[in-house]
Amino acid sequence: MAIVQILLFPGLLFLALYATLLEFFDRKVYARLQNRKGPPWYQPIADFIKLLGKETIIPDDANRALFLALPVIALTAVSTAFLSVPIWGTEAVMSFPGDMIVVLVLLTLIPLCFFAAGWNSSSMFSTIGAQRILTQLFAYEVPLLMAIMGPALMTGSWSLSEIAAFYAANPLLALLNIPGFVVGILAAQGKLERVPFDTPEAETEIVAGALTEYSGRPYALFHLAVDMELVVLPAIFAAVFIPIFVPNPILGFGLFILKTLVILFILTAIRASMARVRVEQMVRFCWTILMPLALVHLLINLIAKGLIA
Repeated sequence: MAIVQILLFPGLLFLALYATLLEFFDRKVYARLQNRKGPPWYQPIADFIKLLGKETIIPDDANRALFLALPVIALTAVSTAFLSVPIWGTEAVMSFPGDMIVVLVLLTLIPLCFFAAGWNSSSMFSTIGAQRILTQLFAYEVPLLMAIMGPALMTGSWSLSEIAAFYAANPLLALLNIPGFVVGILAAQGKLERVPFDTPEAETEIVAGALTEYSGRPYALFHLAVDMELVVLPAIFAAVFIPIFVPNPILGFGLFILKTLVILFILTAIRASMARVRVEQMVRFCWTILMPLALVHLLINLIAKGLIA
């Protein structure tokens, strides 16, 4: 049974299929907000299949083993992280004390894989993209961690399942986490390298950023890992900040789909309504606006916990 959950549902197969669905939803909503028609529903799948059939070209100066391993590591990290996120109920498939820290560490591996991929390549564009990835990592990672830390402090647990269960039983307390939700959404936009924080892969400046030298299957796996991350982050926010669950598994699963689509719509609306900012502007925004807001969120939770105790 555990193998089925890991490989099929709600594991790798479901995550891959739902990731392609969310990519379609993101691209379609983004196009409609710009008064365009957008792609058909099968476009993400067609793009993935097309990439699998293309030739894999490895630069002469790159480490071949590392070049091919990095996409697999990124895909493995995001797939493993998803197993510890509650979906249709308050209990994840692989729940254990401290799983929230493990999930956040696994998600941090993804930008590190992108950085290593760009640094390992011989292209100037890849190197610049890798530097920008690492710069943004130091900017958004702390606010994102602090945004999720607030609910954890209130709950007294570092398990996503226990946090979801606590706020499901105390829904009014979840209103205290609205500042954390705002911080998390904006930090996630940087983590996913989406407009306005898409400088690491700015196609008008550095072609494809860190992945400029990637093609074929390795590029397809990197692209799939990014789409999967687009599922995992909204799933975390849905469990922590929107703790609405129903006992029926089918209805609960439908509610999970609805919550992740709403969160993705917010991310897409931000992407469609803003222009790209420079790297130093992104860093300044994270440290001068998101960090103070995240600190206020932590203080609110600490004071509320003291009052309740």
